[in-house]
Amino acid sequence: MALQIETIRATADRIAASHHLDVVDLEFTGGAKHRTLRVFLEKDAEARAKFAADAASNEEAGLPKGVPVETLSCVTHEDCASFARDFGTVLDVEDLIPGAEYTLEASSPGLERKLLKPNDYERFLGCLAKIQTFTAVDNNRHFTGRLTALDGKTITLDLSAVKQKGKTKKAPSAQTIEISLANVEKANLVAEI
Repeated sequence: MALQIETIRATADRIAASHHLDVVDLEFTGGAKHRTLRVFLEKDAEARAKFAADAASNEEAGLPKGVPVETLSCVTHEDCASFARDFGTVLDVEDLIPGAEYTLEASSPGLERKLLKPNDYERFLGCLAKIQTFTAVDNNRHFTGRLTALDGKTITLDLSAVKQKGKTKKAPSAQTIEISLANVEKANLVAEI
């Protein structure tokens, strides 16, 4: 029996929704006896909005200094444990992961989370991001800058927001660069602490 990742993803989404969580990403790695299913979670939009409102009204909310509230997943250890317990039970009862052993991990996507969907780029406009492209743009494949715009299927990075490394350090041809979402190989937020 082959692993059906889409069925696992749909099940994870369903279980997460019952806990007021969203599945950010899901990874299945390893082989034989060292298989790991990682599920990255955050509070759903309603719970994140409530957290942001509470943080704005309470300066002693315990938020890290300088970290934008929108970059926080707001997920707790208890959220992860509760989700993992319920999701693990369903995985085992429905035998969604064939074979004997696997490890289930549930966690926050972290401050340097992956950007996977167009709405991720829209949500994190104004944040620093590190982008790697499939093909070179302006003779470079690696960029770090502030996400300033999402226009259809193109993102704009302000490269002047950070000191550039590599080829763009030597000859910055532009202060901003436009990158097609179809050309993005990897994208992550950069923590600003």
